[in-house]
Amino acid sequence: MRLEGKLIRLRAVEPNDVEPMYRWENDPAVWHVSGTLAPFSRHQLQRFVDEQQFDIYQTRQMRLIIEALETGRPVGALDLFEFEPQHRRAGVGILVHDPELRGLGYASEALELLTEYAREVLGLHQLWSSVAAGNKASLALFRRAGFIETGTRRDWLWSSEGFCDEVMLQRML
Repeated sequence: MRLEGKLIRLRAVEPNDVEPMYRWENDPAVWHVSGTLAPFSRHQLQRFVDEQQFDIYQTRQMRLIIEALETGRPVGALDLFEFEPQHRRAGVGILVHDPELRGLGYASEALELLTEYAREVLGLHQLWSSVAAGNKASLALFRRAGFIETGTRRDWLWSSEGFCDEVMLQRML
């Protein structure tokens, strides 16, 4: 099983990831995609890192850091959440934080590696994601990765700009 591609590696969360996660989680510019409403403290993030030592079967979630091979620096994170072992499915969330690093293939490769891991190691039958209808980049990313649109929740998400639809996507593994 490989967790390394040509551009990135997916790796476990380490204690020194608290600082980059602190920046990512506390950036109001990305709160609309994560559903965050309030800042996270370093202490909260340290507890989260400590909990990552537990198995996905216990916590029902797992975060992997997206690390650029060229620089060895974390550029984002990929989350499996709402893991359902009985139904063999999980939700996927992904973030490449720095806008200058988006569009370079990091997220595509991370999603490809995760899909392989989910199928071969976790034995999942499907992955799913929910994306705001206006988030064209994320919709394109998931569609390129083989996710298909399975529905739309009307006026599902609220922001300062008003309500917007949420697109449901699934990929059978």
